[in-house]
Amino acid sequence: MTSRLTPRALLEKLVSFPTVSSGTNLDLIGWTEAYLASHGIESHRHAKPSEPELKAALFAHVGPEAEGGVVLSGHTDVVPVEGQDWSSDPFTLTEREGRLYGRGSTDMKAFDALAIWALVEARHRGVTRPLQLAFSYDEEIGCEGAIDLVAAMQGVVPKASAVIVGEPTMLKPVTGHKGGISFEVHVHGVEVHSSILETGVSAIMWGAKLIDWCNAVNAENAAGEPGPVAALFTPPYTNVHVGQIRGGTAQNITAKDCWFPLGFRVVPGEDPAYWKGRLLDKVAELNAEMQKVRPEACIEVRDAFHLPPFAPTADNRAEEMVRQITGDNAKRHVSYGTEASHFQNGGYDVVVCGPGDIGIAHQPDEYIEVSQLEAGQAFMERLLERLA
Repeated sequence: MTSRLTPRALLEKLVSFPTVSSGTNLDLIGWTEAYLASHGIESHRHAKPSEPELKAALFAHVGPEAEGGVVLSGHTDVVPVEGQDWSSDPFTLTEREGRLYGRGSTDMKAFDALAIWALVEARHRGVTRPLQLAFSYDEEIGCEGAIDLVAAMQGVVPKASAVIVGEPTMLKPVTGHKGGISFEVHVHGVEVHSSILETGVSAIMWGAKLIDWCNAVNAENAAGEPGPVAALFTPPYTNVHVGQIRGGTAQNITAKDCWFPLGFRVVPGEDPAYWKGRLLDKVAELNAEMQKVRPEACIEVRDAFHLPPFAPTADNRAEEMVRQITGDNAKRHVSYGTEASHFQNGGYDVVVCGPGDIGIAHQPDEYIEVSQLEAGQAFMERLLERLA
């Protein structure tokens, strides 16, 4: 394993690990540790506190033991493939017509492969400014693994000044994204025969009232005049979404239970607590109405995750560096979330920039263009020149 693998070979290896968020990433982490060690690079593993037997983060440092380096940040988990119609094995990298197919090829194992490649090259070529690698877990289920990772790095490796989060942006710098707050909603109803449904409480039908409130909030926000920060995003407002729902026993019984996740994508500068308060006010209103029918009925709301917004900042050293490497000076902000905000809250200058198209992420037959992987390698070459 002492040979220096190409980004393509590294991507093929990383895709072969089925690191779906519901499972383990330890095989990938262990392989990466061993590969880096074979090139004289010490890495540091940080086990997930609540599931140390399933998941771990990994970080490593190459170059002088000095502050001011650059972190290449990637996540190791991928979304599930169940229920998707794939043309080839999702965990075998397969080339067809200039595209490399495989789960995570775009989101975001192509960047992970490039980060590993760059770290090994930095070790062999030498750098005068440090380069670091930071791989997280659980990005796809709330980005919370990055909180542990950022904390674990402090005092173990010198503090870097710039972080490149390699989510797919077609290698164009992104300097801001919305935050996210998500909740698990459980509507507790009361079962009766549907012929006398007015004497019971249908958890599904009352849950639908809360979901319809979400539609009303979106319409209200869409009709408003966006502020200067909101105007940078598409759509230019905070929105709320419900993507799943389950519950009920049979068509002729009022549903005893109904469950659904409910999440807000919050514009930077707005207080997520305000939106949580709006939600809880509506829940209290519905609870009061439900309990007029049956006192034991209620809607329960549990916090799922909270991702802070990634706010554009002045004098951002990471942004400046990536703009110099890419030659791209356009303002670019996105509505999806990344781990950038957790690094920003940890005191780093951050930019999001990586190969691939976010529109292809999570899809069946996910792929990255060979040309994008090659462009990513050229990006890393220019980064290494700067660090040398």
